[in-house]
Amino acid sequence: MVRRLGFATMILLAASHWAVPSAFASDLGSWAKSITYGAQIEGGINANPARPDNGVNFGQFFGDRANQPQLDQILLTVNRAVDTTAHDYQIGFFLQGMYGADARYFQIAGITSNAISSRYQFILPQAHLDLHLPWLTRHGLDMQAGILTSPMGVESYDPSLRPFYTLSYTTQYSTTFEHVGAMFQWHVDDHFSALFGVDTGNQVSFGGGDNNHAAAGYFGVNGSGLLGGKFSFTYLGRVGPEDAIRTLGKQANSSQRFWNDLNGTYKINDKLSVTGEFNYMHDDGLRADAYSFVSYVSYQITPSLTLNYRGEIYRDNTGLFVTSFLGDTSYIRATLGKSAYTQSAPPTTYGALTLGANWHPAFGHHVKLFEIRPEIRFDRSLNGTTPFNDLRNTGQFTFGADAVLGF
Repeated sequence: MVRRLGFATMILLAASHWAVPSAFASDLGSWAKSITYGAQIEGGINANPARPDNGVNFGQFFGDRANQPQLDQILLTVNRAVDTTAHDYQIGFFLQGMYGADARYFQIAGITSNAISSRYQFILPQAHLDLHLPWLTRHGLDMQAGILTSPMGVESYDPSLRPFYTLSYTTQYSTTFEHVGAMFQWHVDDHFSALFGVDTGNQVSFGGGDNNHAAAGYFGVNGSGLLGGKFSFTYLGRVGPEDAIRTLGKQANSSQRFWNDLNGTYKINDKLSVTGEFNYMHDDGLRADAYSFVSYVSYQITPSLTLNYRGEIYRDNTGLFVTSFLGDTSYIRATLGKSAYTQSAPPTTYGALTLGANWHPAFGHHVKLFEIRPEIRFDRSLNGTTPFNDLRNTGQFTFGADAVLGF
């Protein structure tokens, strides 16, 4: 006698035959449990006793509005980190959203640039797939692909990863911010890694979100654990068209911009460390270049109190790089070559000195981070131009402070 099986019975038999192995299910469960979640909020004020007529602290992105408190950023993060020292395949991801005044300067055209046009905007600073591949060498190859934050330079958009509230000229005008593309790190040995990547351009994406029709790419090297574990360095070069077709016409597709950033940190002892950063940038289309040096000193007085110093010399040979963006959407409009409300200065050599403190007590419980960072900053033109306080003065004093809370 032939027995007929119902459709539901056949589905159950097939499922039992192709059931997910328990070991795989266990690995998947462990992978999911390793996903972490975080939230961070920052607010601050940057006071200027000169009270510039346009209300803007020239040459500053974070804290650009003089004497106005602001919500700098709310960061929400979901992350599954990969073990870059593993000898097997690893897969993870990083997804982050930012809302606040800082987002104006980290927009990627064509992705979130049209979402909000007011002072407080929204961006996705990171949304990428992460892979660790045990290829070529013992420590293998790491890859990140998607929306990536720039690997160039010393300072970060994340306040918990930088020493000061405000940013250096070098960070703002001579390093990249955001990309759509892929970045690779090949661990050659225990101390050195080769860095390379490709993307659509700095803070642009595809189609109408691109300012030209050419790609750009990175190349460089990283060294860590050198000189008895006290010294580390990173050199990153970058080349590709970055100017807008609306500004230069078809020439924008072939006019290269060359970026070069070398930075190194030496840890003198457990409390004292010094960092130096050299940067040179040249743009064929604009026929412009800029070069700079930034020095940092960090001294930990107690486990919860650190003093920081930053000194910088920045030369803008044409006056085309150092710009204040006076409108809420001026930065991304200028990136695309559209009309934008801005203020610039003649060719200037800028000197800047910043002194600050970071008080970061450990609260425990669900508070992962709490810090308050006051700073005093003095900027000055070293060649007699008057770029500051609405083009009135050769120098500018600002007194800033921010607070950061992370969970």
